[in-house]
Amino acid sequence: MKDFLWGLIEPFYNAVFMNQGYLAYAEGIKNTLLISLMAVAIGIIIGVLVAVVRVISSKIRGLHWLGKLCGIYVTVIRGTPVMVQLLIIYNMIFTSRDSNPLLCAGICFGINSGAYVAEIIRGGIESIDKGQTEAGRSLGFNDLQTMRYIILPQAFRNALPALGNEFIVLVKESSVASVIAVSDLTKMAQYIGSRTWDIVPPLVVAALCYLVIVMILTKLLSLLERRMSRGDRN
Repeated sequence: MKDFLWGLIEPFYNAVFMNQGYLAYAEGIKNTLLISLMAVAIGIIIGVLVAVVRVISSKIRGLHWLGKLCGIYVTVIRGTPVMVQLLIIYNMIFTSRDSNPLLCAGICFGINSGAYVAEIIRGGIESIDKGQTEAGRSLGFNDLQTMRYIILPQAFRNALPALGNEFIVLVKESSVASVIAVSDLTKMAQYIGSRTWDIVPPLVVAALCYLVIVMILTKLLSLLERRMSRGDRN
């Protein structure tokens, strides 16, 4: 019985501890989180700008073309696979030998995330009662000031669950960064599998690592939402 149990456990033990494999997983987790955080920062900046431009351009004569341009960006990015986008950006921009694949992945996922964040924020903006805009104008704010000080803070609060889900999706999508030789969690699992001659256990360990990261992020987002809702009641 012991031999049978050890036969089941040994491949996973080797995947983690043989040749200090746990250090490779730690490096992969660090790079995965770095890519995700970089992508979230870029995605929020792009998403907010695109969402605000699309909302405001529809109200200002002469800026409709800018709104249409942002709409094309959203359509193209959401309509093409992220792996194809990653390969295009890597081969078109980061072509030199000393280029940083980690930076390339962060920028690509940020551009990709920006299209989804733009739609999330735009939905949050449109969910705000029009009376809030009128209240801003009664205070002497112009459209941009009303958007900045009154509409966007409320839109972010309404869109927080969807933004949190987007961050979680980014963590999982970052696994395709291994195609440009980024040493993320998936790439490290493949590397360990090549050394142990058994690819499945390292991939299972990587999957469990992704699961733990997602569970932690989900819990943190839940706590944040609960705190914000408590603040609204107070």
